[in-house]
Amino acid sequence: MIDMRNILLLAAGVVSLSVYSSEVADTVTLPNFEVSAIGKSDVTLLPLNVRTITESEINKSTEVSLLPVLQAQVPGLFITERGFAGYGVSNGSAGMVNIRGVGQSNKVLFMIDGMPQTAGLFGHSLPDVYNSTGVSKVEVVKGPSSLLYGSGAMGGSVNIITHRNHPDGWTGNARAAFGSYNTQRFNLGTGFKSGRFEANVAGHLNRSNGYRKNSAFWDAGELMQLKYSAGSHWTIGATTELTQTDSEYAGTVYEPLNDMRTYMFRGSSAVYAHNNYGKFHGGVQAFITWGNHKVDDGYRADIEGAAAADDYLFHSTDYNMGFSLYQTMHLIKGNDLSVGLDFQHWGGHSWNTMKADDAVVEGVRKCENEVGAYIMMQQAFWGDILSINGGVRLQHGSTYGNEWIPQAGFIVRPYNGASVKFSFGRGFRAPNIKELYMFRPANPDLKPESMYNYDVELRQYLLDNRLTLGLSLYYINARNMIQTIMVDGRLKNMNTGKFINKGIEFDCAYRINEVWNLGTSYAYLHSSNAELQYAPKNMLNAHLDFTPGDLSVTLENQNIFGLKNGAPDNVSTAYSLLNMRVAYTFHSRCDIRPFIKLDNITDHHYEIIYGCPMPGITILGGVEMTF
Repeated sequence: MIDMRNILLLAAGVVSLSVYSSEVADTVTLPNFEVSAIGKSDVTLLPLNVRTITESEINKSTEVSLLPVLQAQVPGLFITERGFAGYGVSNGSAGMVNIRGVGQSNKVLFMIDGMPQTAGLFGHSLPDVYNSTGVSKVEVVKGPSSLLYGSGAMGGSVNIITHRNHPDGWTGNARAAFGSYNTQRFNLGTGFKSGRFEANVAGHLNRSNGYRKNSAFWDAGELMQLKYSAGSHWTIGATTELTQTDSEYAGTVYEPLNDMRTYMFRGSSAVYAHNNYGKFHGGVQAFITWGNHKVDDGYRADIEGAAAADDYLFHSTDYNMGFSLYQTMHLIKGNDLSVGLDFQHWGGHSWNTMKADDAVVEGVRKCENEVGAYIMMQQAFWGDILSINGGVRLQHGSTYGNEWIPQAGFIVRPYNGASVKFSFGRGFRAPNIKELYMFRPANPDLKPESMYNYDVELRQYLLDNRLTLGLSLYYINARNMIQTIMVDGRLKNMNTGKFINKGIEFDCAYRINEVWNLGTSYAYLHSSNAELQYAPKNMLNAHLDFTPGDLSVTLENQNIFGLKNGAPDNVSTAYSLLNMRVAYTFHSRCDIRPFIKLDNITDHHYEIIYGCPMPGITILGGVEMTF
């Protein structure tokens, strides 16, 4: 039976295909191509496909997790969800990030202020860590970022930039919200600046009973920053971020679970020193990330006697530490020469404890080392009409040896308001400790995964920059993908996989006037891998902003087609969602902003992961204060 709601929603999205706003605030900022990755060289001329999500977009969403914000704002980026709140770890976890169909086994690198957040034992990011507390912007690079960041940035990179104060004195914000399924969200942040000294602290608490039985979720996070300008040339600082989560997983509706529970504590800290001498700028950053996890895999609720099946708890600790040295030199007019050196030491320990007597059963205790150096040059000709870029990185890993990473491209600006970008680059991902040494499929002889990416982007600004149009074409050729296959009668991890992904992305932003903004984006993906999951073939997003004065109303429409979600026989699914946010700002000594958020207001039933139904209409309301 045809669902008329989907047809109407799709029609609305198609009608608005000519207008896409890159901002959801009361003013529109056109897409920004500058990557200001903290801890790396100045790459403002890099011809990469970049999307910057601003602080106003993040705050307007009222989301605690950053991942839904990224999916709404970045064409070609898709994230798996298993329920109403939280992504979890271990069996049944969600939060996998795909960029242009590349993301399985964590091929997209997440960073906080340039610090890689890869868990040292399992070699992947943990999505519940990435929350909006204290975040000023997020920079997403679509395509390989391995020249700058090495292993893990194979399919792209996400750099989360935390808050920086600007005016002297105290600033801050607070938010409290309540909603469906006893959801409660609290955020508080404050900062102080006096002359050369800055300090910021922020925290959040987020909990929900969950949409299904046995799906409760709780998490908290804290952020602390110190910064000092030591004279006119040097800035020093330190950052610490902590996250704690406790979540349940109900299993699928076909194989329900009882007592599946995971606890996670993660932290990251960094100290840095940045210099700026005009023609020379750079610095050094040292970092460490760590984690402690406890998992109870629970038992099948639909099988009699299964309660005694799991008699142990799984434990793991991990770490990832290292440093980056970087410097950019402007020795010739229009020229930037950047060099850098990175080192990482990562690893972890896993073990089981028996529930009956706390006896310990050892797992693995391993560590690895990686060191990389890169050089990159950018040259502008005839003003900014033509900019060329090229670089190479040599990466050495203790398990895989040497990897050469080239990257090149150019930007042409034939006339005011138009640009053409082309980039070519290689990305790679080294096998993690789990794939090398843990569980039965382990294979210590694995080699890195590898892919080559070709990207062309055209962009045009019109009507005094009130209208912008963007079109991207890409081609990805990947090989040596790590897959688990049957070898000599047993499962084994092997470098056997390969695929070709190609596609097109379109975005459009139109600021009609000071009150109305309209927007849309579309992404099409074709993959040679017929079994590719959690990467939709078509994504169409559209939204409308109405901001008369202090009132703000936003309608968002998301349409997903051709999504393979793990259903039997590899059957594809599709869904359409309509969301709305309404807020009003009262101005006084501090701004007070009550808001209400309605998601899936057509009560559409859908599954992103097969067997894990998503909730119907949900509501969240609260108030935000800025001072």
